[in-house]
Amino acid sequence: MQSTAFSRHARQVLTVAQGSAHGPGSDPSIARSWLRCLEDHHLDPALAQAPVVLEHERLLESRERLHQVRQIAEGEMNSLHQQLCGAGHAVLLTDARGVILDRITAPSERRTFERAGLWLGADWSEAREGTNGIGTCVVERQPLTIHQEEHFRGLHTGLTCSASPVFDPHGELLAVLDVSSARVAVSRQSQFHTMALVNLSAKMIESRYFLRHFDQHWLLRFHLHAESVGLFSEALLALDGEGRIRAANQSALNLLGSRREAVLGLPLERFFACSHDQLFSRASPEGSAVWPLHTHDGRQVYASLRGQSAPRVQAVPRALVERSPAPGLCLMDPGLQADFRRAVRVYPRDVPLLLRGETGCGKEAFARAVHQASARRDQPFVAINCASIPESLIESELFGYRGGSFTGARKEGMRGKLLQADGGTLLLDEIGDMPLALQTRLLRVLEERHVVPIGGAPQAVDLRIVSATHRDLLQRVEQGSFREDLYYRLNGLEIHLPAVRERADRAALLDALLAEEAAGQTIVLHPQARQALLDFAWPGNVRQMRNVLRTLVALCDGAVVHLADLPSSLRGGRGSAAAPTEDRRGGGESGGHTGAPTPLLHAERDALLSVLEAHRWHLTRVAEHLGISRNTLYRKLRRHGLARTV
Repeated sequence: MQSTAFSRHARQVLTVAQGSAHGPGSDPSIARSWLRCLEDHHLDPALAQAPVVLEHERLLESRERLHQVRQIAEGEMNSLHQQLCGAGHAVLLTDARGVILDRITAPSERRTFERAGLWLGADWSEAREGTNGIGTCVVERQPLTIHQEEHFRGLHTGLTCSASPVFDPHGELLAVLDVSSARVAVSRQSQFHTMALVNLSAKMIESRYFLRHFDQHWLLRFHLHAESVGLFSEALLALDGEGRIRAANQSALNLLGSRREAVLGLPLERFFACSHDQLFSRASPEGSAVWPLHTHDGRQVYASLRGQSAPRVQAVPRALVERSPAPGLCLMDPGLQADFRRAVRVYPRDVPLLLRGETGCGKEAFARAVHQASARRDQPFVAINCASIPESLIESELFGYRGGSFTGARKEGMRGKLLQADGGTLLLDEIGDMPLALQTRLLRVLEERHVVPIGGAPQAVDLRIVSATHRDLLQRVEQGSFREDLYYRLNGLEIHLPAVRERADRAALLDALLAEEAAGQTIVLHPQARQALLDFAWPGNVRQMRNVLRTLVALCDGAVVHLADLPSSLRGGRGSAAAPTEDRRGGGESGGHTGAPTPLLHAERDALLSVLEAHRWHLTRVAEHLGISRNTLYRKLRRHGLARTV
């Protein structure tokens, strides 16, 4: 009997492919989904196969990745289940792929829903299970109800599912909230009320996630009605200390009449008739006061601003960046100067820094200089190389341990690097090589600001985090070797440190390192030797340059280093840094423009900025779109003075 029903349903589905749909297939959204299932996913509507369920460990990893949103959703899911009078409904939360992470049902009905395939860890993506509330919501990115025979598989026609997407502050799909019923006597009309409740609950989760995600940022809340400020329908904008927009929810975009990429990074003054100082003077830690605010097109909204009243960050003195704030760091390159100023400005706001660049280009020196330029200069600066410590020891190195907590442990225990850096700065060098299991623990420390030593009790920690890597972390995220949520938590401000061969201040860097290595001794480079050193490509960057100069100083018999004193690999132009004009600093795509910008330069800058905003500053995608390498893209960004505002 069941196989007959499946066959009848399959024939109905197949009429869609033949262009003569009737019944559920006459609904355009259902027809689109059925066609995707037939043509893209090659699914069989008559196949009576239970959904695929993730292995336990993979399910735990998926649940851990969405730990924060699951915490927020738990209360909403329980409330939703109670509002629906409980019986006959399963409330589900899935990840952005359609895998069920959490489920609330009446205990007596758990077996019923499991027989229907609603297991924890079950993959309900459209590509796996065909048209269904969860999977089709993931594809369509909008609230929808899939009622009984609207499902693609005959196996699922006993279900009625109402699902709504949950988006993160950047507009990416974060999760899906779904209510499913296995009762036969459920009409599609009766689902209007259920759908409204599911959509309301999803918006509540979105709003609370936004608030928690940006709890350390300035937050502007506004609405057309004063009494709606603070409710789920309010507009939310997360701001940096300069009043630039870092994130916006959909309600804010609707009220501003703009797309997300058109508002991110722009100052509030572009949208509201209010200066930065006027707006920020109204801020309070709770953001409880509500006042009228006018948009440039004359509309009045009501707003509140949450944030600590704090003095504006002072500009970094020129003298600070022109001298060497840390050994081995020279900041005469205009691009590096600008990046250093930006880093110093965001550091007090607890914005994590991500330093990228080739091995040996001075990432630790840059991080140490930012620390020295801050109010924490008298506190510890602790660096740990995540690639050089054996995987078996890195946990104890980072978190420490209590005495006697394991065989071989010191009797007195050990304070880990995180606690050693308390009050100061921790540099996580080569963060891309941190083992995946430890990434989860590190993320928890960054979120909760507590460290749990091995065998010990939680301890509060106050520190600033700087990460450094020569790897492409987004690529490692795609490969599954680096947590995506940790990447975005560490990437508050990403700074690309140029290789020595790309720097405009190679000569100043050479002189600074020579003076450091000479340590008061008078050492002069013969012009030919100096030119050979400047022309060399320095694949090992600052580290290699320092080692060569240290050797030259040690072997110098007089006060002058001649060309013949240089290693043979550095003489005669081998490994020369010279390149065609368009690739040299000071000219072409990587150089700082010294004259008046030409119309061609203006056009290139505008075109580049347009592509950057279209891809939300995802530099890998921008480089692919333009058909250039990432290094070339970085040179163009420095040349035009383009940098993503934090």
